[in-house]
Amino acid sequence: MKKKILIIVSNANSIGPNNRRTGTFLPEVAHPYAEFENAGFQIDFASLTGETPYLDALNLADDPDNLKFLTGDGWAEMQKAPKLNDVDANIYDAVFVPGGLAPMVDMPENALLKKVIAETYERGAIVGAVCHGPVSLLNVKLSNGKYLIDGKNITSFSTEEENMYAKADVPFDLQTALTEQGAIFHTTEPWLANSIADGNLVTGQNPASAKGVGEKIVSLLN
Repeated sequence: MKKKILIIVSNANSIGPNNRRTGTFLPEVAHPYAEFENAGFQIDFASLTGETPYLDALNLADDPDNLKFLTGDGWAEMQKAPKLNDVDANIYDAVFVPGGLAPMVDMPENALLKKVIAETYERGAIVGAVCHGPVSLLNVKLSNGKYLIDGKNITSFSTEEENMYAKADVPFDLQTALTEQGAIFHTTEPWLANSIADGNLVTGQNPASAKGVGEKIVSLLN
């Protein structure tokens, strides 16, 4: 039976006091999508509101996996992503949240998203996220009352990277927020690939880490 992956995307298209344009960062969805597709998995999308999501970093479209995503089924299916509330997340073997600045807008406090992630994790399915996507792990509490990330080895876009990229636009520093909820945080040099699996939780630091997150999710499912 085919393994099933649910990719949950943000619906935000601007962030911060200057309304910086944003969306899901193209390689952070396209590179894992390529890994899932090559593995023969069923790949479905959901978004928080059900409205058409946005893509950022279209200037990177000459990358082969990015181009295939844009011109193949990936972007076409992502645009039709149903509302998360209308999706049965319990049928999926893995849930994956790509980054871009957009998740920093609508994912820190979304109650349904937190419920889906907690339930996915507790039934032993895989939870994955990359770059700013791990903001989806913030404020997720398990049935024992502890934060999901408490004591877990994870990574995300780092404070050092944010200081170079979008410090003036984001509402808070992601590395700091994750650490404050008990995460054991691991970083590498800015913009270099860094992905970590701790049990059924898989995270990546930045766009260069997206492929590695996809590979780790595929490896765990196989």
